Amino acid sequence: CENIFSAEPIRVLVTGAAGQIAYSLLFGIAKGDVFGKDQPICLVLLDITPMLPVLDGVVMELQDCALPLLKEVIPTDKEEVAFKDLDAAILVGSMPRREGMERKDLLKANVAIFKSQGAALEKYAKKTVKVLVVGNPANTNCLIAAKSAPSIPKENFSCLTRLDHNRARSQVAMRCGVPATSVKNVIIWGNHSSTQYPDVHHCKVNKEGKDLACFDAVKDDDWLKGAFISTVQQRGAAVIAARKLSSAMSAAKAICDHMRDIWSGTPEGEFVSMGVYSTSNSYSVPEDLIYSFPVQIKDKQWKIVEGLAINDFSRCKMDATATELVEERDTAVAFLSA
Repeated sequence: CENIFSAEPIRVLVTGAAGQIAYSLLFGIAKGDVFGKDQPICLVLLDITPMLPVLDGVVMELQDCALPLLKEVIPTDKEEVAFKDLDAAILVGSMPRREGMERKDLLKANVAIFKSQGAALEKYAKKTVKVLVVGNPANTNCLIAAKSAPSIPKENFSCLTRLDHNRARSQVAMRCGVPATSVKNVIIWGNHSSTQYPDVHHCKVNKEGKDLACFDAVKDDDWLKGAFISTVQQRGAAVIAARKLSSAMSAAKAICDHMRDIWSGTPEGEFVSMGVYSTSNSYSVPEDLIYSFPVQIKDKQWKIVEGLAINDFSRCKMDATATELVEERDTAVAFLSA
């Protein structure tokens, strides 16, 4: 087909492509919100075999959007098709937690999935592929995928904590009566779970043209150290309780934000949160974890923001979420080698 854009199409994989997050996500990717308004895309959609008829419906809808950037859509249930020559992989599909399921059973099922997908990345994808893991438990799933693809740099793997970041940003903005864009540099430390630590000690709020420290803008320390943190930590559960379905629209928006920042970089003086490889960090977080840090991104490379002061309150919460991640990792790695 004729390419009216000068750039070569990139191959982007979305797994769990017949699911509800993907349904909110695919349009944004296909119309250029993520990889750029002049970047053609070949979209590869992977799901399990019983979901292929649903996937056909998704393909029809993408065709019916008549999007100029979307060069090709490939639905498949085969890893060797899905992972071939990828530039970007967004791994949304995972085993959801069923009622009565032990956490270790959930980990075991997901280790099998992400070991297989990591091996497929290793075998078929470009070595420059950028991999975003969304399926929960996202941090540990991401670590397993990275360990299963040893020739792809660990720095190419990240997991989604941008949804938590956006939730924190929005809570502060609503409290201060400003748009969310007036709040910058919130941080999510640790696991994408209820132990995560939303930290606003380095956050700035622009009020009436002035950048204020978050604590000075909000003027309610008890809220910032209590209800604010628990609201962000429990937000996913609150959405499920209300909708009887997990977050999809907001998750898709966060995925778009995360991948756009990897592709295009972060604005000067701003940082965002993402789960990245912890080895050699300067915040005393244990090695060999995927842990959410504040990062800045340039030329598709992330760098952990250094030198942020950590008080005792923060240290305690950062350590608690690290402890949970170490336990998750040790359980998962035991399954990996079993």
